[in-house]
Parts: sequence; C-alpha cells; structure tokens
Amino acid sequence: MTNRKNTTLKLTYSAMCLAMAMLLPFLTANNMQLGNALSLMHIPVFLCGFLCGAPWGAAVGLIAPMLRHLIIGMPPFWTAFAMMFELCAYGFLSGLFYKIFPKKIPFIYVSLVLAMLGGRIVGGAVKFILMGLGKTTFSFAAFFTSYFVVAWPGILVHIVLVPLLIIALKKAKLTLND
Repeated sequence: MTNRKNTTLKLTYSAMCLAMAMLLPFLTANNMQLGNALSLMHIPVFLCGFLCGAPWGAAVGLIAPMLRHLIIGMPPFWTAFAMMFELCAYGFLSGLFYKIFPKKIPFIYVSLVLAMLGGRIVGGAVKFILMGLGKTTFSFAAFFTSYFVVAWPGILVHIVLVPLLIIALKKAKLTLND
C-alpha cells in the first residue's frame, strides 16, 4: 500500500472514530451517572489507537472531549479539559503497545489494559494539578474511586468490546497499525 493511500485511510478511520466519540455518549445522555460509568467516548479512541497507530489515536483522544464540549456543552469545560489528556494517553498508548507487542490475541488485551492504566494515571495527574490550582485536594482515595470504582462497568465493557472489535477488524484486514 502506498504511503499516501495509507495516510488517507488513517485519516478516514480517525475521522470515523472522532465521529463515534461525538455520538456514542448520546446513548447515555439521559443518565449522567451511567454515562460516567460506561465512558462510551473512550471506545473509539482506543479503536483509533489500535487501528491507526499512536499519533492518530492520540489526536482523536485530544480533540474529542473539547470538540464535544464546544458543540453541545458536554462534558463541562474542566471535565473536557482533563479528559483531553486522559483520552490522548489512551489513544497513544493503545496504538504504541499494539505496535510493539506480538500480534497475538492475548497481547491485544495486554495492550488495552496497559493503555487503560496509563490513561487513568495521566487523567488522575491532570485532575490532581487542576484541583491543586483551585486550592482543593484530590486524594488517592478520590482518584481510585473515580477512575476504578465508579468506572468499573466501563472498564468491563472496554475489556470485552474493544478486543472483539479489533480481532474482527484484523480478520477483515482493516487494521493499519500492524
């Protein structure tokens, strides 16, 4: 595949992932608690990293939260700002780990879990800094509760759904990050 065609495909996939990141949260729009728990915006960011590579996944993760905030006002500004860094890390790390690990099914799960942990650490660090600037504390307990306890349904959905989608797309020869 020529480099220009590959870049065009990555741009197209990234645009589709960005569109999905904008639309999927509407599935839980009437229930903010469920929306926070499932983190549906994260799914296309992970997919973009796996499908297109680290830089493309990072770009979609960086753009999606603030673009969604600017268009519809959700998530709120400071939440979107913190999510930009978290999702950027998700997209970058999923693409990076998928690229460097062997292309076997167990390593798709390893790449995803490592990206999820890395993104949560980045998101927690950004929240810690933002809260500190506002003279509020963001304790380890608050970090653990918001990124793991409240988010466990989303973690489960991501661990089940994302690898299945990647495996299906890989079998269809639609991945570009191999």
